[in-house]
Amino acid sequence: MDREPVTVEEVREVQELFMAGYQYHREQKYKEAIAEFKKAVAIRPVDENHLNELATRLKAMSVKLVQESLAYMGCATDHLKMMVDQLDPDEVEAVPLDATLKEQFEKWDEE
Repeated sequence: MDREPVTVEEVREVQELFMAGYQYHREQKYKEAIAEFKKAVAIRPVDENHLNELATRLKAMSVKLVQESLAYMGCATDHLKMMVDQLDPDEVEAVPLDATLKEQFEKWDEE
């Protein structure tokens, strides 16, 4: 079954949630950060069980809250990148991506 294409609006929403989570993380408000990162990943997930599996693994590892926030941040970053990659170049320009994220994604593409 083919999935509907990702929309610019969805990418914008995921980016806004990611940036909010990132700001909370920087302010050491890790629970709030985790909540925002989870919301971001829940938009058009590739695997519906991914967040549950990640939560189970983190719980089993007994990680600190800051480490849990970093794990969800990484997950949200990867999810946002995957969504951006599904857009055509004109749509990417319509988002627009945060400059820091855009730079990081370009580095990922070079690797």
